[in-house]
Amino acid sequence: MKRKIVSMSLTFLMAASCLIGCKGGEKSSAINSSKSNGDVIELSFYNADGQEDPWTDPVAQVLTEKTGVKLATDYPVSSDDQKIALMIAENNYPDMIYAKGDVQSLIDAGALIDMTELIDKYGENIKKMYGDEFEKLKYSKDDPAIYQLSSYSIGGTNYKTSGPAQVQWQVLKENDYKLPKDIYEYEQMIKDFIAKHPKTDDGLDYIGFSISASDWHWMITLGNPAGAIADCAPDNGQWIIDKDNNVSYKFKSEKEKEYFRWLNKLYNEGLLDPECATQTHEDYIAKIASGRVLGLFDKDWDYGDGEKVLIADGKVDHSYAPIPLVMDENTKCPELQYQGLVTGQGVGISTSCKDPVAAIKFLDYICSEEGQILVNWGIEGKNYTVENGKRVRSSKEIQESKTNKDYSKTTGVGFHAYPFPCHGNGIEDSTGNTFGTDSKENVIAEYNEEQKAACKAWNVKLLTEIFPSQDQFEIPKYSPVWAYTMPQEVSEIQTKLDEYAQAQLIVCVIGKEKDFDANYDKMLKEFKNMGEEKAEKLVSDIIKERVAIVE
Repeated sequence: MKRKIVSMSLTFLMAASCLIGCKGGEKSSAINSSKSNGDVIELSFYNADGQEDPWTDPVAQVLTEKTGVKLATDYPVSSDDQKIALMIAENNYPDMIYAKGDVQSLIDAGALIDMTELIDKYGENIKKMYGDEFEKLKYSKDDPAIYQLSSYSIGGTNYKTSGPAQVQWQVLKENDYKLPKDIYEYEQMIKDFIAKHPKTDDGLDYIGFSISASDWHWMITLGNPAGAIADCAPDNGQWIIDKDNNVSYKFKSEKEKEYFRWLNKLYNEGLLDPECATQTHEDYIAKIASGRVLGLFDKDWDYGDGEKVLIADGKVDHSYAPIPLVMDENTKCPELQYQGLVTGQGVGISTSCKDPVAAIKFLDYICSEEGQILVNWGIEGKNYTVENGKRVRSSKEIQESKTNKDYSKTTGVGFHAYPFPCHGNGIEDSTGNTFGTDSKENVIAEYNEEQKAACKAWNVKLLTEIFPSQDQFEIPKYSPVWAYTMPQEVSEIQTKLDEYAQAQLIVCVIGKEKDFDANYDKMLKEFKNMGEEKAEKLVSDIIKERVAIVE
């Protein structure tokens, strides 16, 4: 597919921006802002993953003080929101845009500027943050423009993980903290617990496992776990990639077929939530919050609101232990693997931006040491203190962050970190403190009683030590494929594949066991009719092109 290259003269934009609200030739830093005579410029910002943001929280106020920029955020109001398409149709764009998976249409429409010259002039902190991976921000070999700054962490080590699967701490304790070697031992753990404890203290029936499959969450609780648990493959969205960088649509995998056969067995035995295919995500979270659901295949950012209720209610033993679950005990759970910088999804500046220099300076401040500390830790003296050179949070602050689902929104702590660039866990600033609150020491210090007891039982300091370590995996030469901007032809085929996969995988899971093979074979046949082989070839070519650039 021919990709449109956006070309425009930044000289005029920079000059105009300087007249509007910046100090032309100065470098972006924690001290230098885009303000002119104390004025504040409001930049419109579309955040495809966002929510209402009145820009009144304390962190937002400091961001404006430091940069002279206030953001007016727009966001999707439903899962079928068409705001990006409407922007393109009307040729009317906000100043900055995070389009998530819809960025390709913006690039094709010429809606995003190439930020390269702006970064060269004002982006000292941006370049420093991306370091050796800066070149990966370039769109392609033929079009080396930088249209976006990645919205995902750069480098680092995971001191926290929710794993590919979770089990309540009380179940793990009942099993003497013995970790299941595979899905079948996991299943038996749950069965044994329910046999001894069929009901909660509130008299509700325990649910062995639950998933959320009625909307887009099917990818998180049904599709993605299959790749991680059955194929032990790193997250490349809907694609499995072999050693020669050839791609296949993941649900064609024989291993994943057997994983779904296992879920079908659980469903027919009553161990998998009978409402898993029809319940809303709100219903799913409510069940988790009730303490009824013993096992999950999810991510903490997805089930976290339910877990916070449990902890706030004092039911810490009903919260979840991350486990390195696999289907074959001879394989390695890839949960801690670093796949390199995620590219293809990020924040860009539109061709309609009233002040591109103010926008790039705002982004550069976010990338500065001061900016990273502010958005991740909050305000010194309010959200944290510095003791003996170390940033620390009070036990009250930590508890509030773990139990109050509105903590981030009201304090601003973490609320403005995503979808802007950020350092990975464990990356240290010039003072030796980590940019994020999840330093090794802080993670350990903040463990609750269940987590501490597990560490003692396993003779580890960190819960992540039960997972295969990061150094056991190579860093791929391509970025995680789920974030790639794909040609329209690929996107159209994948949309068809995914929509059909959601519906037919549910049929496979909740159907009769005797019908499983026929249901699955029907799905594979339909994939072929939808053009999955063509999509696989196109995606393989894209990956090989990216690898060639790095090599």
